[in-house]
Amino acid sequence: MTFKAAAIQMCSGVDPEKNAADMTKLVREAASQGAVYVQTPEMTGAVQKDRAGLMAVLKDEANDVIVSTAQELARDLGIHVHVGSTAIALADGKIANRGFLFAPGGDRICTYDKIHMFDVDLDNGESWRESAVYRPGGEARVAELPFGKLGFAICYDVRFPALFRTEAVAGADVLTVPAAFTRQTGEAHWEVLLRARAIENGAFLIAAAQAGVHEDGRETFGHSMIIDPWGKVLASAGGSGEAVVIAEIDVDQVKAARAKIPNLKNARDFTLDTVAAEAKGVAA
Repeated sequence: MTFKAAAIQMCSGVDPEKNAADMTKLVREAASQGAVYVQTPEMTGAVQKDRAGLMAVLKDEANDVIVSTAQELARDLGIHVHVGSTAIALADGKIANRGFLFAPGGDRICTYDKIHMFDVDLDNGESWRESAVYRPGGEARVAELPFGKLGFAICYDVRFPALFRTEAVAGADVLTVPAAFTRQTGEAHWEVLLRARAIENGAFLIAAAQAGVHEDGRETFGHSMIIDPWGKVLASAGGSGEAVVIAEIDVDQVKAARAKIPNLKNARDFTLDTVAAEAKGVAA
């Protein structure tokens, strides 16, 4: 089974209406090139590090412009549209970093809330505390689509291999990592983490990214890419600006890769024993 997939690279600003228009242009471009599955980046609707500014433009799911626009695009173009994520206002005052997948008829197939919060202190004073604003998800998700099974993750989730292994064991042929990686962490780890998740699970991986200098002052790494089960980068974008990254996905390659290296089947349970070495013959 083969299908054409696209990763949309964006540089989202603080205005959801403008971001929705940019998304529309890029999704339509991908569909015109034959893509039947199109993925957008993390925080498609607004990249805004100021909490008050973000809260001012937030909507609940029923009134969010990115959600309604993606639904219309899926229905109009007859494709699967995967909003990598957008910020959704919750009743308790918190925010969900939520991904959405829409079917060609426009029906919502499922959502996924980012599980792992980006709470880090990097070099040069760069610090992030997502848990102060966002409510983490608690459920991994695999969606069964006509062309294969799709596993979900968002950005920082990529550093937690157990999530991807759980989805692969559940049958995921394609893993997804929409992201807004910082330039600092992206330069160090982006491609190697993505390729590792693809290789160790024998799965395709699609990662749509934010890229460039944003209105709120942050800088994201870009380099959206699609990777095959053997770890080969099939297509990728640069480090700034909008892009449409497209590749042909042959789901049969997943079976072939997992047959050659059946590590999903060969995994064994084990216990951990921590041993304290005794210092012998050492004077006090």
